[in-house]
Amino acid sequence: MILVTGGTGLVGSHLLLDLVRSGEKVRAIYRSEGKLSEVKRVFSYYDSAKDACILFNSIDWVQADILDIPSLNKAFKNIDHVYHCAAIVSFDAKNAKSLRTTNIEGTANIVNFCIAFNVKKLCHVSSIATMDLTLGDEYISENFTWHPEKAHNDYAISKHGAEIEVWRGTQEGLSAVIVNPGVIIGPGFWNSGSGQLFKKTNEGLKYHFPKTTGFVGVQDVSKASILLMNSSIENEQFIVVSENLSFKTILEWVATSLQKKPPQTALKPWMVFIGWIFQSIANILWGAKKQLSNSDYKSLFEHSYYSNEKIKESIGFAFTPVKSVILETGKLYRKENDNIPSS
Repeated sequence: MILVTGGTGLVGSHLLLDLVRSGEKVRAIYRSEGKLSEVKRVFSYYDSAKDACILFNSIDWVQADILDIPSLNKAFKNIDHVYHCAAIVSFDAKNAKSLRTTNIEGTANIVNFCIAFNVKKLCHVSSIATMDLTLGDEYISENFTWHPEKAHNDYAISKHGAEIEVWRGTQEGLSAVIVNPGVIIGPGFWNSGSGQLFKKTNEGLKYHFPKTTGFVGVQDVSKASILLMNSSIENEQFIVVSENLSFKTILEWVATSLQKKPPQTALKPWMVFIGWIFQSIANILWGAKKQLSNSDYKSLFEHSYYSNEKIKESIGFAFTPVKSVILETGKLYRKENDNIPSS
């Protein structure tokens, strides 16, 4: 049986759908009943209401937390493969402790249980946030360098720590693969992650910024993870990025998918810096939520390029163009939020 952690998130819900569609016996961890409705909604994007319900009910749902050892004992019974998708994604400095606790300690718990229960293979879903450019290279690859002296945000540090736990597990006999997706585009979670690009653009987003980074469709992340798990490859790491694109281009495509006007004004460094200063003062005086750190402010104007050659050469993986992913995701957003048919 397969265990999926983080099954109520963007990657986890799509991974669950792909697994049960292929006839796999699957168990998934959830923390609260309310999150299950989000998985049902994702399933309904791709199948009829009846089929989506059947697929959802075929999953063995277990209420557990990756930080709660007793609940994990129940979740790991009769498990031989694990997809670890559970993580906190936050760029608020106030969440530094919970980021490190959940992402590092939680992953350590999953690794320890995989070893204790003789799990055959683990797939850990990480992030390109853990990867720095190696001196002399133009593209970031799996042969990356982690530069501890850089001003990494707490999320990147926590995911780097999680990867160290996985590599520690491989030294203790665990077979594992790590996938490092770029910015993941997909439907269903409009109030978090890349889903906010659709929500904010639909509301009339005015500004864009020049940052370039790697992007990938959520279905590609799921497909790549399954192919790597079903292969003989072990104890290796793979960048899962379809294309390196600027946020300006991404937001233009998002606007097209929503039939909205794209953001027209480019953010300048001084504009973001002043906004960051105001946020910092409000955070100190009134405890207002700080959405942008000093390092995040600087990163908005950086350009990072990622190589996807390894996964293409290793398993012959073919990525879906990001524009196609955005156009399809935008149709689903409009159907769900504006009562507009998706076809």
